Amino acid sequence: MSFDNLPIALTIAGSDSGGGAGIQADLKTFHTFHVYGTSVVTAVTAQNTRGVEAVHPIPVETVRDQIDAVVTDLRPAALKTGMLASADLASAVAERLSRHRLRPYVMDPVMVATSGDHLLDEGAVNVLKNDLLPLADIVTPNLREAALLTDLEVISVDGMRAAAERILGYGAGAVLVKGGHLQGDPVDVLASPVGERIWRRPRIESRHIHGTGCTLAAAITARLARGDELEVAVDRAGLFVARAIVEAPGLGQGHGPINHFADVD
Repeated sequence: MSFDNLPIALTIAGSDSGGGAGIQADLKTFHTFHVYGTSVVTAVTAQNTRGVEAVHPIPVETVRDQIDAVVTDLRPAALKTGMLASADLASAVAERLSRHRLRPYVMDPVMVATSGDHLLDEGAVNVLKNDLLPLADIVTPNLREAALLTDLEVISVDGMRAAAERILGYGAGAVLVKGGHLQGDPVDVLASPVGERIWRRPRIESRHIHGTGCTLAAAITARLARGDELEVAVDRAGLFVARAIVEAPGLGQGHGPINHFADVD
């Protein structure tokens, strides 16, 4: 394998001690897509496939130092954010993304874990909307996150489209509302100022879906780092996550991880 022009991607997110989501999922996904992964840890969680037992945010100054250290030497071709935990952390990350002019930027507004545990304090939601969303080239909320960001009821495709339009109004470059929690088959809605695309895929029945949102955002980031146009990156990332669910290794007693080493197109 040649390492000439190896693209670099950055993830700014929390650590998942169970390895299925967060920094661990992101770095494995970057590797699978042949992208060199760098990381900034925003929080350390104690969790497994059954749930989140504790969340310990990293000091804000340490997060700033990590970002500065990475981007001044290993400047990423694309980056993503995941769990930011608190308003102060989210604000510090927004300031550093602006200062270093980092993009394309994929924002995964991690608010609630697959287990239902809350991963973001209430004060941070306004920071996400006011400071981070205007910087994002694409935002990837699930139904619950879209509802929290917009104060809309998001339980149908029409609701997803309305939420996407409202989030675009906050300044995001594009919005991918993920419909994995819809009744029936999942639907994803991608909206941008130039139009809309909808993906409909058959539902894959599995309890091994921990980290799907992190993995999707990481796959989009990796494809953008490799030079894909946004819609192509979203399409390829969605295909990868579907395959990773089908090929999940079956680990753990709860919501197990997907297969981050599934084949990519």
